[in-house]
Amino acid sequence: MKAAYLTGNAIDLLQNGSEFFPALIAAIDAAEREFHLETYIFEDDAIGRAVAGALCRAAQRGVAVRVLADGFGAADFVATLRPQLEAAGVQVLVYRPEIARFRLRRHRLRRLHRKLAVADGRSAFVGGINIVDDIDAAHPAPPRFDYAVRVEGPLLVPIHTTVRRLWTLVSWASFRRRLRLPATLPVTAEPRGSTRAAFVIRDTLRHRRDIEEAYLEAIGKAQKEIVLANAYFLPGRRFRQVLLAAAARGVQVTILLQGRIEYALQHYATQSLYDMLLGAGVRIFEYHHSYLHAKVGVIDCCWATVGSSNIDPFSLLLAREANVIVRDTGFAAGLRNSLERAMARGATELKAADWKRSSI
Repeated sequence: MKAAYLTGNAIDLLQNGSEFFPALIAAIDAAEREFHLETYIFEDDAIGRAVAGALCRAAQRGVAVRVLADGFGAADFVATLRPQLEAAGVQVLVYRPEIARFRLRRHRLRRLHRKLAVADGRSAFVGGINIVDDIDAAHPAPPRFDYAVRVEGPLLVPIHTTVRRLWTLVSWASFRRRLRLPATLPVTAEPRGSTRAAFVIRDTLRHRRDIEEAYLEAIGKAQKEIVLANAYFLPGRRFRQVLLAAAARGVQVTILLQGRIEYALQHYATQSLYDMLLGAGVRIFEYHHSYLHAKVGVIDCCWATVGSSNIDPFSLLLAREANVIVRDTGFAAGLRNSLERAMARGATELKAADWKRSSI
């Protein structure tokens, strides 16, 4: 399904938890009627407890607060923060809690990987940042590198509809019918800015390839530059072909990838593509300053995306994901400049000759 662009939005870029969490907590504290939160990870750490505290305060003043966490990514949440939230009146559901960690059946890999929040139908957050302290305990500084966006305007309608639909689905599947949503809730869809944007998701039904198709269409039309930053990058054959075709017609393709080894199998699988990419003239930067968790892209400084979806089989074929796509030169330039600073400060460009020598 093609991305449906809506005009009149205000889209603010938030980099790392230092910008995201204060904005999220402020939105929770300002909520008057309803607050929805979807997350893959909800950790019992300083950040998780701060967010949980804000959610509890909201519920205690009469806000309908609903939290949907993934049963695998937030497995510990069930025993740690969930009881505190429910005691304060927060409604909590867990997505696919029956995970068997060591049985790699395909249907068990269909996780809730998206990170969404909606406050009163007036503002929303979409991105890749989990509810977890982005200062890694083993490496106290600097923080994980990631992005989210704050959305106001007409784009709230599909975001709000999406979180309500999944909440209803999971409540029925969990036999928690008492947590069913009220039939309607007003959404503030009036223009709040001038930005044209679309909300795209990946699920197992009508939107299986929407995020991938949005990338492929933009890459296929690229004329000058493609900049991708991805924590986990293992594109399928079609994605690789479109990316290499762009490089072949003279588009400068730059990819910022994880330099630190977080998951060895994924790390070396990505490196298996280096010969092909470098041979086609693609520039590869490995980010070593901290752990890279970003899932963003900028094309021709007029198309940009921020979200939860990596470019790998888990995100593009199995998980529930959500991205915002922005068609605005100002926003795209801001994201492009942020990535440029990150590459200059914390990444190393991998040259083809150096890679060949290191691979011998």
